[in-house]
Amino acid sequence: MKENIIPHSYQVSKKDRTNSNNHNSFLIWFTGLSGSGKSTIANLVEKALHDLNVKTYSLDGDNIRKGINNDLSFSPEDRTENIRRIAETANLMIDAGLVVCAAFVSPYKKDRENIRTIVKDVNFVEVYINTSLEECERRDVKGLYKKARAGEIKNMTGISAPYEAPESPDLEIKTEDESIELSVKRIIDFITPKLQLK
Repeated sequence: MKENIIPHSYQVSKKDRTNSNNHNSFLIWFTGLSGSGKSTIANLVEKALHDLNVKTYSLDGDNIRKGINNDLSFSPEDRTENIRRIAETANLMIDAGLVVCAAFVSPYKKDRENIRTIVKDVNFVEVYINTSLEECERRDVKGLYKKARAGEIKNMTGISAPYEAPESPDLEIKTEDESIELSVKRIIDFITPKLQLK
């Protein structure tokens, strides 16, 4: 069947869209435990970029699982497929000329490496939102940790499923040690050179 799949070439290229937008496109991948602050920070980073007239789009775990990935569970295999589909979606958005902010627990190192392969290393910025399990449980924004501790949720990252922390992320944000405003500024400062057309 694969031999019958022939990609179509269109006249408007990624370079054309990039030049039209007047900025480069790439993926900012926010990883960390549930409740670490990924979505909050990603949201504020997107707002800061929007204010700079950068074309953006945000992808978020719960939103994706309600739509394109609503057929997937939280088993290790389905988590891998969840991240693969998101990476492919982000890759299309990068081709469309957007800066994509993606906030996902993405607990497995191999899955995050696969994202880097799909979108290409040059288009991938990994931001590790490093918040301790204790602090995430204290916040428990969605009540998930309480349910996990009560045995109502299986395969909960940090409780009954592992989280493999990035060993050398592009940026590490420690939310217990710095303000959200400083975190956002650090991210914007880091990606600004990447945004600029050469």
